[in-house]
Amino acid sequence: MTRWWQRPWIIPLAAVSVIFVAYSIPPYLSFDPAQSRVPQSPELGVAHFWLLVPHVLFGSVALLTAVLQIWPWFRRRHPVAHRRTGRVYVFGGVLPAGIAALTIGSLSPFGPATRASSVLLAVVWLYVTWKGWRAARNRRFGEHRRWMIRSFALTASIITNRIWGAIFVIGLQPQLETTFHGDEGLLAWVASAATAWLGWTIPLLAAEWWLERDRNRRPITRPAADPAATRTPAPAAP
Repeated sequence: MTRWWQRPWIIPLAAVSVIFVAYSIPPYLSFDPAQSRVPQSPELGVAHFWLLVPHVLFGSVALLTAVLQIWPWFRRRHPVAHRRTGRVYVFGGVLPAGIAALTIGSLSPFGPATRASSVLLAVVWLYVTWKGWRAARNRRFGEHRRWMIRSFALTASIITNRIWGAIFVIGLQPQLETTFHGDEGLLAWVASAATAWLGWTIPLLAAEWWLERDRNRRPITRPAADPAATRTPAPAAP
């Protein structure tokens, strides 16, 4: 049996997730719209903040519980806790966070490209998570595992989204006066759109690559030969 310490990736993954949540949550626990790190949507005004609060809080639940769910040691040693944590992940994390994301994403202040990406991400996130939950309910655990790996990739994309955001803002800033003619709003739109699309499509593609690689590495189990079919027939009587 593989020991928990033989999965060294779980420690940095858990650490990054906890640090990210600890940094992200405080402004929204204040319930003060002025503390929001996301500009308000002109269409929603202050209501944008009150939709953002549940999205951030439930999204944090999804991120932290996802770390436990993909940990093989926890899954094998504590199957009952794995199932319970899975319910929290689906119904106390992804479902409410995804529903809130549909509204917030469709009214993003960063332009139509960002809006399209955010809405599509929310739809795909909800869909793959539902497929994984249904597969588990039907005891199709291999299928459940594959769908939930996709779900985790989309859950964790909030972290990669921030990384891409920093890369694009820093990379595009020198072009502010040339390409963007000094328009900081236009630069923010372009950086946000590129970040929004790459932030979740690359993790999802990486998950698909990993699943395909894992499938190809698994030995193909051939059905056992039927003894009756391979038995040498008795010679015919003279």
